[in-house]
Amino acid sequence: MRRILIRLAALLILGLGGGCMVLALWPKPDLGENLAFSQAYMDREGRLLRLTLARDGIYRVQVPLDNISPELIEATLLHEDRYFWYHPGVNPVALVKALLNECSGNPNRFGASTITMQLARISLGLKTRSFSGKLQQILHALHLDWHHSKEEILEAYLNQASYGRNIEGIGAASLVYYGKEPQSLNLAEVMTLAVIPQSPVQRTPRHADEPGGAAGNLELRQAREKLFQRWVREHPEDAGQENALAMALQVSTPRNLPFLAPHFVDWQRIRMGENPPAQIRSTLDLTLQQLCERQLQRFVQGRKDQGIRNAAALLVDLRGMEVRAAVGSANFFDDSIQGQVNGVTMRRSPGSTLKPLLYGLAMDQSLIHPHSLLKDAPISFAGYNPENYDRDYVGPLSASAALQQSRNVPAVSLAAELKKTSFHAWLQLAGVKGLKEESHYGLTLALGSAELSMVELAQLYGVLGNGGIYRELRSLMRGPEPMADVGQRVMQAESAFLVLDMLKQSPRPGRVRSEGLSGGGASVAWKTGTSWSYRDAWSVAVFDSYVLVVWVGNFDGQSNAALVGRRTAAPLLFQIIDAVRTQTSAPSTAAWEKREGLNLTTVDLCAVSGALLGKHCPQTMKGYFVPGVSPTESCRVHQLVWTDKKTGRRLREPGPEGTSKAEVMEVWPRDVQDLFRQAGIPRRAVPEYAQEDLRGHVAGSEAAPVILSPKAGVEYALGCEVERRQIALRANGSGRLRWFADARLLGESQNGEVLTWEPEPGTYWLMAVDDSGRSVAEEIKVVSAP
Repeated sequence: MRRILIRLAALLILGLGGGCMVLALWPKPDLGENLAFSQAYMDREGRLLRLTLARDGIYRVQVPLDNISPELIEATLLHEDRYFWYHPGVNPVALVKALLNECSGNPNRFGASTITMQLARISLGLKTRSFSGKLQQILHALHLDWHHSKEEILEAYLNQASYGRNIEGIGAASLVYYGKEPQSLNLAEVMTLAVIPQSPVQRTPRHADEPGGAAGNLELRQAREKLFQRWVREHPEDAGQENALAMALQVSTPRNLPFLAPHFVDWQRIRMGENPPAQIRSTLDLTLQQLCERQLQRFVQGRKDQGIRNAAALLVDLRGMEVRAAVGSANFFDDSIQGQVNGVTMRRSPGSTLKPLLYGLAMDQSLIHPHSLLKDAPISFAGYNPENYDRDYVGPLSASAALQQSRNVPAVSLAAELKKTSFHAWLQLAGVKGLKEESHYGLTLALGSAELSMVELAQLYGVLGNGGIYRELRSLMRGPEPMADVGQRVMQAESAFLVLDMLKQSPRPGRVRSEGLSGGGASVAWKTGTSWSYRDAWSVAVFDSYVLVVWVGNFDGQSNAALVGRRTAAPLLFQIIDAVRTQTSAPSTAAWEKREGLNLTTVDLCAVSGALLGKHCPQTMKGYFVPGVSPTESCRVHQLVWTDKKTGRRLREPGPEGTSKAEVMEVWPRDVQDLFRQAGIPRRAVPEYAQEDLRGHVAGSEAAPVILSPKAGVEYALGCEVERRQIALRANGSGRLRWFADARLLGESQNGEVLTWEPEPGTYWLMAVDDSGRSVAEEIKVVSAP
């Protein structure tokens, strides 16, 4: 007998050893790595926006074990396989009991499948009701347990188990039935989901009005009540939650899955390509998204009588340049407005919304400060004659006023004066993609002749709101996108501050004013834009900690006289701002309004010219100044003027004692005097010089002619057409003006009139001389067009 036992033991050892060798040599089985998974798009709080179907038509969301509720893991093991952590893939005790039960003819089945065996059945698609199928299941379970850790096996099971309908895995089940991620389930929800995989067809959660809903839910409730009783024996502190389980099932179904922020989700699907992660946590705030959608739809509905049919909006948090809301059209499902087109990413002409960036660049290059005097008057640049929106000119005005009133001529003049970095080059530096060559746009770029997307506009205004730092927009909480602390300085912090300070002085459109919100003390720095031929109306704002971009128009490019930025887009902009402020706490002073740490001071300026205070300026005002950057020219308008007491004529120096008098007068260049006169602004005329004082009054004095066209420092390219080979010569001066190019007479013109000139390529010294012999000269360069 002893010899028989020894032989049996040896055979058992040999069998086990051989089995172990087979398991070790058998190739490592996969755990569903090649399965197709759904994508769950969520907002920043984990609220589901959309759940897509996997390629095989199943809702299946991959979730790491660490992201699954510990209570759900414990409840699943308590219900399915309480010895999971201890057996080698199969439970031999349970198998023996099941075998004895089967042999005894007991009609009540005794379950012996472990979690590992169920995973083997799922992964191989085994039919386990036959002996051969069960044997394959056992062998494959042993194989899985040999090559994989318990955690890996449990994670694979929870991601592949059936939870009824076409739902597999706890990630999809928790999202479909409860609209939340599996780590956020409460105990009643845990008990419900833990019992479904054992009998997914009979225990599928259903609405009462669905076929088999009442009976199926009854079986499900009975199963979870039994599990709860076992749970309470392990966790007596949870006994008080029995009432929660006694309540009727409150679950959703796939037909109730959300389809929210559709343009935003589609945008992310395109950006992530063919292999996106299973769970996409975005930066979107669903509350703000739905708020913006309601405001936009309400606005379009109320403006239908004006032909307004479509709009889009993009809200970005400045602190990390994170997208909080993205509404691509007024109605995603309306084919009549091409509603599925995403206005947030579509490229359109931005109109005057680029001007604040141009002014910031001009301040960087020491051309202006906010009170610098600019000219709004007719001017020509090699055949390009910019006009204002109202086809009128207002004369001299401050840089702040020119920007707030969106005057085109001063903006184009500033663009022509940029030297270190052109506006085109700066826009590329600040993230604008797809620009054509600079020569394609010329100076019209300042007026929005290039096409930009709302994303790019938000990034540009983000430069202003973040103190001159450029950062790309972020739409995902995780992934390969730039982090919030990555950025590139493209504008001086002082210039960005001053531009926003200028913009926040613009009065809000009165008819949409709402006291206590953006109409109260909180600042809004905003700008509008209108594209050529009234195709697009824009409004962009920096407020609180946000950038908001609003577009109103038609995707087919149809013109509409109502599509004017200030009249149409601005009201929508402020309606959204007011609504956002009801959901967020607006700071009394936003971060972009604070001067701390800036190289910025306040100085005394001439209240008339806006220049640094001169010794004769009678009125002063305070203004911001950037030491070492802002222009330092003192006021030359207020001068001490000597006149002859008898004739009233102006003198270059005091006469004999008692024959002359001195007084402070405003002495403006002749072209500015003409602007004042054209604008109807009264200005006291400065007396003409006495005849004997004209000698020696040469170029550079205050009464010398002023060349209006061409502009010094601008390179003029000659085209093939006759009109492109001509340059307009125009100047303000006294009476008749004679024009010379390198001492060669070109012709004569009257004050303010145009003389056309057809030069050959080359560099010229151009001079204009008036009747009194006073002259002005400048160097210009003429080249052949490429």
